[in-house]
Amino acid sequence: MRIRRIIPAPLLAVCADISASRETHASMDSLFIYAGAPGDPPPGSKSVKALEWLRRTNKDESILDPIGVLGKLIENYMEQELDPNSSWDQGPIKDRERILNILARCELHYVKGGNIIGSLGAPSRTLEQFIQDVNIPAVNLEFERSLSSVDSDPREAVSAASNILESICKVYIDDNGLERPSKLELNSVWTIVRKDLGFDPSLVEDQDLQKILSGMISVVQGVGSLRTHASSAHGAGRKSYRIEPRHARLAIHAAHTVALFILESWDRSKRKRNKS
Repeated sequence: MRIRRIIPAPLLAVCADISASRETHASMDSLFIYAGAPGDPPPGSKSVKALEWLRRTNKDESILDPIGVLGKLIENYMEQELDPNSSWDQGPIKDRERILNILARCELHYVKGGNIIGSLGAPSRTLEQFIQDVNIPAVNLEFERSLSSVDSDPREAVSAASNILESICKVYIDDNGLERPSKLELNSVWTIVRKDLGFDPSLVEDQDLQKILSGMISVVQGVGSLRTHASSAHGAGRKSYRIEPRHARLAIHAAHTVALFILESWDRSKRKRNKS
Protein backbone atom coordinates (compact mmCIF):
# COMPACT_ATOMS: atom_id res chain seq x y z
CA MET A 1 0.00 0.00 0.00
CA ARG A 2 1.39 3.38 -0.98
CA ILE A 3 2.01 5.81 1.88
CA ARG A 4 0.39 9.24 1.58
CA ARG A 5 3.25 11.75 1.79
CA ILE A 6 2.39 14.99 3.58
CA ILE A 7 4.36 18.18 2.86
CA PRO A 8 6.49 18.93 5.98
CA ALA A 9 5.57 22.25 7.58
CA PRO A 10 9.03 23.88 7.13
CA LEU A 11 9.10 22.94 3.45
CA LEU A 12 5.54 24.13 2.99
CA ALA A 13 6.36 27.53 4.50
CA VAL A 14 9.51 28.10 2.39
CA CYS A 15 7.87 27.10 -0.90
CA ALA A 16 4.80 29.20 -0.19
CA ASP A 17 7.02 32.20 0.50
CA ILE A 18 9.03 31.72 -2.69
CA SER A 19 5.90 31.21 -4.77
CA ALA A 20 4.38 34.42 -3.38
CA SER A 21 7.53 36.38 -4.26
CA ARG A 22 7.87 34.92 -7.77
CA GLU A 23 4.28 34.80 -9.01
CA THR A 24 1.42 37.19 -9.73
CA HIS A 25 -2.04 36.23 -8.46
CA ALA A 26 -2.95 35.04 -11.95
CA SER A 27 0.22 33.02 -12.51
CA MET A 28 -0.01 31.52 -9.02
CA ASP A 29 -3.58 30.36 -9.67
CA SER A 30 -2.47 28.79 -12.95
CA LEU A 31 0.56 27.11 -11.35
CA PHE A 32 -1.33 25.60 -8.40
CA ILE A 33 -4.12 24.31 -10.63
CA TYR A 34 -1.54 22.79 -13.01
CA ALA A 35 0.19 21.06 -10.08
CA GLY A 36 -3.07 19.51 -8.89
CA ALA A 37 -3.80 21.59 -5.79
CA PRO A 38 -7.47 21.12 -4.81
CA GLY A 39 -10.34 23.59 -4.96
CA ASP A 40 -10.63 27.20 -6.01
CA PRO A 41 -7.92 29.77 -5.20
CA PRO A 42 -8.14 30.82 -1.53
CA PRO A 43 -8.75 34.52 -0.80
CA GLY A 44 -6.16 36.91 0.59
CA SER A 45 -2.68 38.10 -0.29
CA LYS A 46 -0.32 35.95 -2.36
CA SER A 47 1.48 34.73 0.77
CA VAL A 48 -1.78 33.84 2.51
CA LYS A 49 -3.14 32.21 -0.64
CA ALA A 50 -0.06 30.04 -1.28
CA LEU A 51 0.20 28.89 2.33
CA GLU A 52 -3.50 28.07 2.61
CA TRP A 53 -3.54 26.21 -0.72
CA LEU A 54 -0.62 24.01 0.33
CA ARG A 55 -2.19 23.32 3.74
CA ARG A 56 -5.42 22.41 1.96
CA THR A 57 -3.44 20.04 -0.26
CA ASN A 58 -2.13 18.28 2.85
CA LYS A 59 -5.59 18.00 4.42
CA ASP A 60 -7.53 16.89 1.33
CA GLU A 61 -7.61 13.07 1.46
CA SER A 62 -8.50 12.94 -2.23
CA ILE A 63 -4.97 14.17 -2.98
CA LEU A 64 -3.07 10.88 -2.83
CA ASP A 65 0.40 12.45 -2.88
CA PRO A 66 0.54 16.03 -1.54
CA ILE A 67 4.32 16.18 -1.84
CA GLY A 68 3.97 15.23 -5.49
CA VAL A 69 1.85 18.37 -5.94
CA LEU A 70 4.63 20.41 -4.36
CA GLY A 71 7.15 18.82 -6.75
CA LYS A 72 5.23 20.15 -9.73
CA LEU A 73 4.92 23.56 -8.09
CA ILE A 74 8.67 23.97 -7.72
CA GLU A 75 9.68 22.22 -10.95
CA ASN A 76 10.41 25.42 -12.85
CA TYR A 77 12.16 26.99 -9.86
CA MET A 78 14.49 23.97 -9.71
CA GLU A 79 15.11 23.39 -13.40
CA GLN A 80 15.08 26.86 -14.94
CA GLU A 81 18.38 27.62 -16.67
CA LEU A 82 20.15 30.28 -14.62
CA ASP A 83 23.36 32.20 -15.15
CA PRO A 84 25.38 32.59 -11.93
CA ASN A 85 27.12 35.61 -13.46
CA SER A 86 23.87 37.44 -14.19
CA SER A 87 22.55 39.88 -11.63
CA TRP A 88 19.00 39.11 -12.84
CA ASP A 89 19.37 35.46 -11.84
CA GLN A 90 20.72 35.96 -8.32
CA GLY A 91 17.24 35.93 -6.76
CA PRO A 92 16.13 32.68 -8.44
CA ILE A 93 19.49 31.09 -7.57
CA LYS A 94 19.00 31.98 -3.89
CA ASP A 95 15.44 30.63 -4.04
CA ARG A 96 16.73 27.32 -5.41
CA GLU A 97 19.34 27.13 -2.66
CA ARG A 98 16.65 27.76 -0.03
CA ILE A 99 14.54 24.94 -1.44
CA LEU A 100 17.50 22.54 -1.59
CA ASN A 101 18.48 23.37 1.99
CA ILE A 102 14.99 22.84 3.38
CA LEU A 103 14.58 19.62 1.39
CA ALA A 104 17.81 18.31 2.90
CA ARG A 105 16.62 19.26 6.39
CA CYS A 106 13.44 17.29 5.76
CA GLU A 107 15.50 14.34 4.43
CA LEU A 108 14.08 14.81 0.95
CA HIS A 109 15.66 15.11 -2.48
CA TYR A 110 14.51 16.79 -5.69
CA VAL A 111 14.77 14.75 -8.91
CA LYS A 112 14.38 16.18 -12.39
CA GLY A 113 10.81 16.20 -13.67
CA GLY A 114 9.11 17.64 -10.60
CA ASN A 115 9.74 14.65 -8.33
CA ILE A 116 10.48 14.83 -4.60
CA ILE A 117 11.72 11.63 -3.00
CA GLY A 118 13.06 10.47 0.33
CA SER A 119 16.82 10.79 0.66
CA LEU A 120 18.57 7.53 -0.26
CA GLY A 121 21.74 8.31 1.67
CA ALA A 122 25.39 9.02 0.94
CA PRO A 123 26.13 6.17 -1.52
CA SER A 124 23.44 7.34 -3.92
CA ARG A 125 24.41 11.01 -3.66
CA THR A 126 28.07 10.17 -4.27
CA LEU A 127 27.13 7.95 -7.19
CA GLU A 128 25.13 10.81 -8.68
CA GLN A 129 28.25 12.97 -8.57
CA PHE A 130 30.32 10.25 -10.28
CA ILE A 131 27.68 9.77 -12.97
CA GLN A 132 27.69 13.49 -13.70
CA ASP A 133 31.49 13.43 -13.94
CA VAL A 134 31.68 10.55 -16.42
CA ASN A 135 28.76 12.02 -18.42
CA ILE A 136 27.01 8.79 -19.45
CA PRO A 137 23.51 9.82 -20.66
CA ALA A 138 22.02 6.31 -20.31
CA VAL A 139 23.18 6.05 -16.70
CA ASN A 140 21.90 9.54 -15.91
CA LEU A 141 18.49 8.53 -17.26
CA GLU A 142 18.32 5.30 -15.26
CA PHE A 143 19.58 7.00 -12.11
CA GLU A 144 16.79 9.59 -12.26
CA ARG A 145 14.23 6.89 -13.13
CA SER A 146 15.19 4.75 -10.13
CA LEU A 147 14.99 7.69 -7.71
CA SER A 148 11.75 9.14 -9.03
CA SER A 149 9.80 5.85 -9.06
CA VAL A 150 10.89 4.14 -5.84
CA ASP A 151 7.69 5.09 -3.98
CA SER A 152 5.22 5.37 -6.84
CA ASP A 153 6.34 2.31 -8.86
CA PRO A 154 8.85 0.10 -7.01
CA ARG A 155 8.92 -2.47 -9.85
CA GLU A 156 10.06 0.27 -12.23
CA ALA A 157 12.71 1.36 -9.69
CA VAL A 158 14.11 -2.18 -9.48
CA SER A 159 14.37 -2.29 -13.27
CA ALA A 160 16.19 1.05 -13.35
CA ALA A 161 18.58 -0.02 -10.56
CA SER A 162 19.62 -3.05 -12.60
CA ASN A 163 19.92 -0.95 -15.75
CA ILE A 164 22.34 1.41 -13.98
CA LEU A 165 24.76 -1.45 -13.38
CA GLU A 166 24.25 -2.81 -16.88
CA SER A 167 24.85 0.58 -18.52
CA ILE A 168 28.02 1.26 -16.52
CA CYS A 169 29.41 -2.16 -17.39
CA LYS A 170 28.67 -1.70 -21.11
CA VAL A 171 30.34 1.71 -21.16
CA TYR A 172 33.35 0.31 -19.30
CA ILE A 173 33.70 -2.53 -21.83
CA ASP A 174 33.47 -0.16 -24.81
CA ASP A 175 35.77 2.53 -23.37
CA ASN A 176 38.44 -0.01 -22.49
CA GLY A 177 38.30 -1.86 -25.80
CA LEU A 178 37.12 -5.14 -24.27
CA GLU A 179 35.20 -7.73 -26.27
CA ARG A 180 31.48 -7.61 -25.68
CA PRO A 181 29.79 -10.89 -24.67
CA SER A 182 27.26 -12.50 -26.99
CA LYS A 183 24.49 -11.73 -24.49
CA LEU A 184 24.45 -8.14 -23.24
CA GLU A 185 22.66 -8.98 -20.01
CA LEU A 186 23.80 -7.78 -16.60
CA ASN A 187 25.55 -10.93 -15.40
CA SER A 188 27.47 -11.31 -18.68
CA VAL A 189 28.78 -7.74 -18.86
CA TRP A 190 29.41 -7.67 -15.10
CA THR A 191 31.59 -10.80 -15.34
CA ILE A 192 33.84 -9.11 -17.91
CA VAL A 193 34.12 -5.89 -15.92
CA ARG A 194 34.84 -7.48 -12.56
CA LYS A 195 37.54 -9.69 -14.07
CA ASP A 196 39.19 -6.74 -15.81
CA LEU A 197 39.14 -4.66 -12.62
CA GLY A 198 40.36 -7.57 -10.51
CA PHE A 199 37.23 -8.12 -8.44
CA ASP A 200 38.18 -11.74 -7.79
CA PRO A 201 37.89 -12.93 -4.18
CA SER A 202 40.53 -15.62 -4.74
CA LEU A 203 43.11 -12.92 -5.53
CA VAL A 204 42.56 -11.06 -2.24
CA GLU A 205 44.51 -12.20 0.81
CA ASP A 206 42.35 -10.50 3.44
CA GLN A 207 39.50 -12.89 4.32
CA ASP A 208 37.15 -10.07 5.30
CA LEU A 209 37.59 -8.42 1.88
CA GLN A 210 37.09 -11.82 0.26
CA LYS A 211 33.69 -12.04 1.94
CA ILE A 212 32.73 -8.53 0.85
CA LEU A 213 33.76 -9.16 -2.78
CA SER A 214 31.90 -12.47 -2.79
CA GLY A 215 28.87 -10.69 -1.41
CA MET A 216 29.14 -7.99 -4.06
CA ILE A 217 29.07 -10.64 -6.79
CA SER A 218 25.95 -12.13 -5.19
CA VAL A 219 24.37 -8.68 -4.99
CA VAL A 220 24.73 -8.13 -8.74
CA GLN A 221 23.30 -11.56 -9.46
CA GLY A 222 20.42 -10.87 -7.07
CA VAL A 223 19.60 -7.45 -8.54
CA GLY A 224 19.67 -8.90 -12.06
CA SER A 225 17.44 -11.81 -11.04
CA LEU A 226 14.98 -9.53 -9.24
CA ARG A 227 14.75 -7.40 -12.37
CA THR A 228 14.01 -10.52 -14.43
CA HIS A 229 11.46 -12.01 -12.07
CA ALA A 230 9.72 -9.07 -10.46
CA SER A 231 10.43 -5.74 -12.16
CA SER A 232 8.52 -3.90 -14.84
CA ALA A 233 11.06 -5.05 -17.45
CA HIS A 234 9.36 -8.41 -17.96
CA GLY A 235 5.82 -9.74 -17.95
CA ALA A 236 4.68 -11.53 -14.82
CA GLY A 237 4.29 -15.31 -14.80
CA ARG A 238 2.09 -17.42 -12.54
CA LYS A 239 4.07 -16.38 -9.49
CA SER A 240 3.63 -12.69 -8.73
CA TYR A 241 6.26 -10.81 -6.71
CA ARG A 242 4.85 -8.17 -4.38
CA ILE A 243 7.57 -5.55 -4.61
CA GLU A 244 7.21 -2.82 -1.99
CA PRO A 245 9.11 0.49 -1.85
CA ARG A 246 11.35 -0.93 0.90
CA HIS A 247 12.36 -3.79 -1.41
CA ALA A 248 13.07 -1.33 -4.21
CA ARG A 249 15.19 0.80 -1.87
CA LEU A 250 17.18 -2.28 -0.86
CA ALA A 251 17.84 -3.11 -4.53
CA ILE A 252 18.73 0.52 -5.33
CA HIS A 253 21.08 0.84 -2.34
CA ALA A 254 22.78 -2.43 -3.27
CA ALA A 255 23.09 -1.57 -6.96
CA HIS A 256 24.32 1.94 -6.23
CA THR A 257 27.00 0.70 -3.83
CA VAL A 258 28.34 -1.71 -6.45
CA ALA A 259 28.11 0.95 -9.18
CA LEU A 260 30.07 3.40 -7.03
CA PHE A 261 32.76 0.80 -6.37
CA ILE A 262 33.06 0.11 -10.12
CA LEU A 263 33.40 3.81 -10.95
CA GLU A 264 35.90 4.47 -8.14
CA SER A 265 37.98 1.44 -9.18
CA TRP A 266 37.81 2.52 -12.82
CA ASP A 267 38.94 6.02 -11.88
CA ARG A 268 41.82 4.62 -9.82
CA SER A 269 42.86 2.37 -12.71
CA LYS A 270 42.92 5.32 -15.13
CA ARG A 271 44.98 7.44 -12.73
CA LYS A 272 47.52 4.62 -12.31
CA ARG A 273 47.85 4.25 -16.08
CA ASN A 274 48.36 7.99 -16.51
CA LYS A 275 51.19 7.98 -13.96
CA SER A 276 53.02 5.09 -15.63
